[in-house]
Amino acid sequence: MRARRRVFELLEVAAPGDRASRRVDTALISLIALNVLATVVESLPAVGGALGESFYRFEVLSVAVFGVEYLARLWSVVEGEDPRYRSPVLGRLRYSVSAIALIDLLAILPFFLAGLFAIDLRFLRVLRILRIFKLSHYFSALEILLEVVRVERHAFGAAFFLLGVGVLFASSGIYLFEHEAQPEAFGSIPAAMWWAVVTLTTVGYGDVSPVTAAGKMFGASITVMGIGMVALPTGILASGFSREVDRRKRVYVAQLHQALEDGVIDARERRQLEGLRHDLGLTAEDVRGMTTQRRRTDPGRGTGKCPHCGEALVPDPVGPGSGS
Repeated sequence: MRARRRVFELLEVAAPGDRASRRVDTALISLIALNVLATVVESLPAVGGALGESFYRFEVLSVAVFGVEYLARLWSVVEGEDPRYRSPVLGRLRYSVSAIALIDLLAILPFFLAGLFAIDLRFLRVLRILRIFKLSHYFSALEILLEVVRVERHAFGAAFFLLGVGVLFASSGIYLFEHEAQPEAFGSIPAAMWWAVVTLTTVGYGDVSPVTAAGKMFGASITVMGIGMVALPTGILASGFSREVDRRKRVYVAQLHQALEDGVIDARERRQLEGLRHDLGLTAEDVRGMTTQRRRTDPGRGTGKCPHCGEALVPDPVGPGSGS
């Protein structure tokens, strides 16, 4: 359907020259930013009380816009290039449980929960700050981060399991050494878990600390162990982020190689490459670097000139003025 395809194009990051899509992107990004600002400002007692009605009307308007956006994305997602979402029914179901779709749903859910359940409205208002994650539609760094968390979820699970074991071990040990000297702070293993958490995470607030010699020695060993425990999820995130960026570059390079099979990138292939660049969140500088590397490794194909006569063959896949 042409209309559905156009809706998909409007909601995705604007392709070069698509002014209508760029206006939609700008409007949604501005609305997200205003929502985050409103959540912060509304927490001020003087402002929240005086402008409560205005904030509520803005909330209703925002929920209406975000609700329409969510339904439109769910309707038009089958027009995308991702094969997981091409099926009219299963594709939409898969998309509805994806991280990006769940973020869109969380952007409007607190408003309806307030009307259905007796929940502290202050808690629901603060939840609106989650709308900032809707920016992952437009900024590749957030999208990559979400993808890394999804791909590495098992590794993260293992790391946090080890952290849980460490907390249990640390709280049990410090209870053994300190419960007699400080029964108010280490009177039980659950009470000692606060000290275990802040020590293993190397925060060390200092509000609770061992006083016995054995307790201090044990606490020092737990602090050293905590450095490694904290490094585990950090390393997983860093390596996963790097792998995801490299994977996206390989996908683009493969498409670039395919486009250069005949030695010429025509207008259709150039549009496809530019669309893929946007979908993968690559910058124009990334693409130029990959194109330069391709030209060095395969002279005569993709160099832009015939190696024999010097005639121009291949236009730059990223045209002048292309942004990131």
